[in-house]
Amino acid sequence: MTDKHQTPLAASDPEAARAIASELSRQQRHIELIASENFVSQACLEAMGSCLTNKYAEGYPGKRYYGGCECVDIAEELARERAKKLFDAPHANVQPHSGAQANAAVYLAFCKPGDTIMGMSLAHGGHLTHGSPVTMSGIYHNVVPYGVREDTHLIDYDELRQKARDCRPRLIVCGASAYPRVIDFAAFASVAREVGANLMVDMAHIAGLVATGLHPSPVPYADVVTTTTHKTLRGPRGGMFLCSEEHAKVMDKALFPGTQGGPLMHIIAAKAVAFGEALRPEFKVYQQKTLSNARALAEGLLSRGFRLISGGTDNHLMLVDLRPFDITGKEMEARLGECNITVNKNAIPFDPQKPFVTSGLRLGTPAMTTRGFDESDMDAVAELIFLAATDFDAQKDKIKAAATELCAAHPIYERR
Repeated sequence: MTDKHQTPLAASDPEAARAIASELSRQQRHIELIASENFVSQACLEAMGSCLTNKYAEGYPGKRYYGGCECVDIAEELARERAKKLFDAPHANVQPHSGAQANAAVYLAFCKPGDTIMGMSLAHGGHLTHGSPVTMSGIYHNVVPYGVREDTHLIDYDELRQKARDCRPRLIVCGASAYPRVIDFAAFASVAREVGANLMVDMAHIAGLVATGLHPSPVPYADVVTTTTHKTLRGPRGGMFLCSEEHAKVMDKALFPGTQGGPLMHIIAAKAVAFGEALRPEFKVYQQKTLSNARALAEGLLSRGFRLISGGTDNHLMLVDLRPFDITGKEMEARLGECNITVNKNAIPFDPQKPFVTSGLRLGTPAMTTRGFDESDMDAVAELIFLAATDFDAQKDKIKAAATELCAAHPIYERR
């Protein structure tokens, strides 16, 4: 092996090294309120950067298509067994590269092109992969969306049942990316049974809450449960699915070779690390703080005149209606970004604005709870958001200075 092959990144490729260092600096200096983001542990980072990235391992432990997989088999089995224990599930597959890949495997396993599926409307808080017309799920299937009530912004379970009776879907998809309330999985299961549909639950956003018993688990109700392994679960970017032994064979086959080739063994090892962390008592404490911080941020915003979709939050995120302040989500995202507060614009149910403009923001507390923010910090953040909405030009330097001070008080990745 040449000496250059052993050269550290900073010397081998300064441009790439600078890009990574710049992102680290941004993470250290910015208040991160994107609900789908978090900060993994140093142990997780170490696993992701390990030599396991060198190994091809198509197939499953003990049944690989390549030799030399005896060590990576150990890592994958560790991740699978920890996932099963964490969610009390009969079967776990930790190979999906993403939540979208896990969802694609479900469609392949249970549906054929042209079959009818039901998923939560993207405009009401659903996810792209739940039947949006620009995705595979929407292109290959006849999609009948369901949504929330206009008066309460809560899932309309009566509408769900009636639509299911009318269209007789092959698959009902439950789950959301911008829904701040507890989801009634039993109600979804009841509808699915009535119309003879399979039920898939995508718990990507709430997986950490489910793992710690702070949100009801979908595992007893769904045919398949999919999730990402980041977000509230605080692992590497990736996916996973859980199911009964009855569906294990067809689901495993739908993932490999159905929709994926070789798994990412370094990411699977990092998943094992994250699941191990999630099994510790302190992880539940973290999730409880995530919830209390979300409530504090919600209350801080409400007390300052903001409107929240559904009136508040039961989980780690909230959807802010900015119309009382006559500002769009796009403009508010830009203002806060200029002040070292990272958010994402988001459509609200029945939004009059275009999807790339929006009337709202989606805010979440997992990342800043990991950094150590508490309820008083979240109220301070609510005040900064208020100042950005009401007096930005005069207050932007003050907002940025305050955001920088809060981040400095709660450092992350100090030695990297």
